[in-house]
Amino acid sequence: MRRTVPFIVIVSLAIAGCSGSDSAAPADDSVATEQTVAADAAPTSDAAPTTDADVAPVSEASADKPTDIDVPGVDVEVLAVTVLTKGDGPIAEAGDTVIVDYIGVRALDGVEFDNSYDRGTPFAVGPLGQAQVIQGWNDGLLGAQTGARLQLDIPSAQAYGEASRSDVIRENEPLTFVIDVRSVIKAPDASEAPTEMGVEASEGATDLSFEDLIEGDGVVLEQGQTAVFNLVLFRADSGVLLDSTWTSEPIQLPMADGQFEAIVQGMPGMKVGGRRAITFPPAFGFGETGNPQVGLPAGVDAVLVVDLFGAY
Repeated sequence: MRRTVPFIVIVSLAIAGCSGSDSAAPADDSVATEQTVAADAAPTSDAAPTTDADVAPVSEASADKPTDIDVPGVDVEVLAVTVLTKGDGPIAEAGDTVIVDYIGVRALDGVEFDNSYDRGTPFAVGPLGQAQVIQGWNDGLLGAQTGARLQLDIPSAQAYGEASRSDVIRENEPLTFVIDVRSVIKAPDASEAPTEMGVEASEGATDLSFEDLIEGDGVVLEQGQTAVFNLVLFRADSGVLLDSTWTSEPIQLPMADGQFEAIVQGMPGMKVGGRRAITFPPAFGFGETGNPQVGLPAGVDAVLVVDLFGAY
């Protein structure tokens, strides 16, 4: 369901030999997306009992997984949104991106068909109102607040309608989701994109350095988390703006080994709402050949000005 990653990031990650930002996306059999749910996702009554060796380790996320869901038990005719636990953060509006963990079950009998907790990876829904998810999510997550737990009881017309997706999701199947809202990422305003790198010019740098141009007031981004951000690339010697991701939805990238080194070394420690200039030599970015596609010559330092919108 994630948007196309901007050109600058595609080039960066390809050079670095990375897997890309879609690594955090849920599997294709997730009902949250418009993909077909795999038939083998259905629990079977004659399944063989598992041994200790068969049991997957429990992640921290799966410890939060709801286990006692009060399903309607009857057909759902109108979308119902129930706040099970109140939140205390930003409220989702159209165009925002909502980061969630979720479990999905049949509304009639509570049979589970999908969840993100066991994967240990939250799911991004955005831009809200037009996200590539079932309509019940686009409608039901409007007004969701960071930190809240919601239950969405969704009529089949706002799920998959007459289509049978698998043995679990049958024709005209109403669905129930319990959703933990991890973060609400407000839609950025492209007019607020930086036009100058905001730091001194750099030539021949031997190490990465950074400077906070705007101190954020939100949570601190930690190593291993996923950052939600936009960035602008400058030539560090001249300050010429080379490329920007502000024309599309924010990037979501894990702060983990194997990603673009200047980003994963330069961003942790930022606070949400902040802007940071990261100056780096070729070895921390595009390599000695530079990036001719965006106008960065070989051997030239670069500056990334990064605006952090969320962390999860």
